[in-house]
Amino acid sequence: MLYLDHAATTPIRPEVVEAMAPYLGDRFGNPSGIHATARRAKNSIEEARERIAASIGAANPLEIVFTGGGTEADNLAVIGAAMAGPGGVVTTAVEHPAVLESARFLSRIGYEVTILPVDGEGRVAPDAVANAVGDGTAVVSVMTANNETGVIQSVAEVARLVRSSNDRTLIHTDAVQAFGSLPVDVSRDGTDLVSVSGHKIGGPQGVGFLHVRSGIQLEPVIYGGGQELGRRSGTHNVAAIVGLAVAVESTVAGRSNYRERVGAARDRFEHDLRSNVNVEVTTDDADRLVSHAHLRFPGIPAETLLVRLDFAGVAAAAGAACHSGAIQESHVLAAMGVGNTAASESVRFSFGRDDDAETGAKAARIVTGVVEDLS
Repeated sequence: MLYLDHAATTPIRPEVVEAMAPYLGDRFGNPSGIHATARRAKNSIEEARERIAASIGAANPLEIVFTGGGTEADNLAVIGAAMAGPGGVVTTAVEHPAVLESARFLSRIGYEVTILPVDGEGRVAPDAVANAVGDGTAVVSVMTANNETGVIQSVAEVARLVRSSNDRTLIHTDAVQAFGSLPVDVSRDGTDLVSVSGHKIGGPQGVGFLHVRSGIQLEPVIYGGGQELGRRSGTHNVAAIVGLAVAVESTVAGRSNYRERVGAARDRFEHDLRSNVNVEVTTDDADRLVSHAHLRFPGIPAETLLVRLDFAGVAAAAGAACHSGAIQESHVLAAMGVGNTAASESVRFSFGRDDDAETGAKAARIVTGVVEDLS
C-alpha cells in the first residue's frame, strides 16, 4: 500500500514504540499514587512535560496539559476559555469540527459566537478577526493550517491585531495538522493556547496536549480526580505521554528535512499529474503545508476514485477523517465557495516523513492510470 493519508494519521515512529514499551510492561504504575511504582510513573510524566515544554519554547513545563488528543485539547481551549471568561468566541468557518462544534455548543447555551467567512483559498482576513472581537470576547480560535487543504493561516498577525483590539481576549490555535512541518514557538507566536495531537506526528493515537500560557484560567471539560492541576481529570496514559514526548522531539529535530523531502514528493506528484491528466489544485495560490495535495479530477466522483485507488494500492481520502467513515460534504470546501459538483470530485493526498520525490512520481503514475481508466 502506498499510504498517502498522513493527514488522517501517521505511522508510529520506531523510537516512540521503543520508548513506550516499558510502560506497557513492568512500569505500569498509576502516577496518582504515592508508592515507588506510582512515583516512577509520575516522574516519567513530568519528564515528558519538561521535554515537550522545551521543544515549543514554553516558559514553564506546567503550561503543558496532557489530553486524550487534539479534539479534547480544542474543546478545553474553546469551551474552557469561554466559560472561565466568561465571554464569547470568534472563530472561522474552516476550523476543525472540534473547534466548530465546541463553539456551537456554547452558542446553544447562550454564549455569543461569531463564525467568520474565508476567501476562495480558505484564508480568513486577520483584520476581520480583530474587528469581530468585542469587549466580551473571551477567546479567538484560528487554526494554524487546515487539515483538509493544508492552507496556512496568518495566526501571528491575527494575534497581533486581536491584542490591539482587546488585550484580554485569548488566542487559541489548533496546530494539530501544522506541527509536523511548521515551527511552533509559543514564546514568539503570540498565542495563549495551542493544541497538538500525537498521532499526526508519528506518536500514538489517543494522546495530545494543550499549551496553556501561565496565568490563564480554564474551566475544565472533564471532571474527576483533579489531575493536571485540576485542568484535566482522569488517570494518565503514561505510555502514550512518554511516546508523545519522543514524537514531539523527533518532529522538531527533523522538520527541516521533512519539509525538503515531503515538499519534493508533493511537488513531483502534482507536476506529473498536471502533465498527464485533467486535474485542478484546489488551493494553488495559497501558502499551504508541503504535505498536502487537495485535487479535483473533473468528471470523476471522489468516492469512485478512492475505491479504485484502494484496489490499485493507494490510500487517500476525501476531506477529513473525522467522521464515521462515510464521505460527507466538506464544510471547508463549502466555506471556500466550492460548488457541490467540484467538491464531490475532490480528493486529498497527504505525504509523510518517509516520502520523497520518487514517491511522488510513483504515486502520480498509479493515479494517472486509474484516472485514465475512469475518464
